[in-house]
Amino acid sequence: MRASGRAADELREIVLEPGWSPYAEGSCLVKFGNTHVLCCATIEEKVPPFMRNKGRGWVTAEYGMLPRSTHSRSAREAARGKQNGRTMEIQRLIGRSLRAVTDLEAMGERQVIVDCDVLQADGGTRTAAITGAYVALHQALAGLVAKALIPVLPLTDEVAAVSCGIVGGQALLDLDYAEDSTAEADSNFVLSGHGGLVEVQMTAEERPVTAEEFAVLNALASAGIRNLVERQRTAVAVARAR
Repeated sequence: MRASGRAADELREIVLEPGWSPYAEGSCLVKFGNTHVLCCATIEEKVPPFMRNKGRGWVTAEYGMLPRSTHSRSAREAARGKQNGRTMEIQRLIGRSLRAVTDLEAMGERQVIVDCDVLQADGGTRTAAITGAYVALHQALAGLVAKALIPVLPLTDEVAAVSCGIVGGQALLDLDYAEDSTAEADSNFVLSGHGGLVEVQMTAEERPVTAEEFAVLNALASAGIRNLVERQRTAVAVARAR
């Protein structure tokens, strides 16, 4: 039994609150246990310079952690004058994940920026951010359809993410910080709603992962993401009903 009391294949308590911000075109407060991330989608009627005059839109993301989202204060990146490598890597991952399920041509020449701000961190901030960012993006794009600015919702699938790892020789789903920090191997799986593989990040911390262990982690992640996608579908239905 894990310290949290969860089974090996059990997610933390998951909460998706769509429409959390009254100002953003789309928003979702996502909670994976004690990891809380606010995702807000903003629509701009323009695209980045490298996308101009191509008849396509763009979806991107920005990611950041509040100074006291962790046990000790971390300096704001703005105060340091630059983003660190981890921040840039995570926000690029979020952007790639969202674009994988977005029909950019159907968006027209406009951009959606999804800001993912970590309010509280207990492991799995990037996976929570991807899962909540999809809900925020869906809400923002559905708003364009409602205003008759585009004819159909330009999303081809859902996308969600979850962490897995090997801790004490056992494969576990959705690691909290205590588990992640002691894992022999940890990974992040990003899958589409229909089970398509978007991205996998895996690191062997103490020893190589065997093919058999990878298959177990993949099965855990696939089942966990099916659960997350059902929660996403409920969240976007709630947003539509408002």
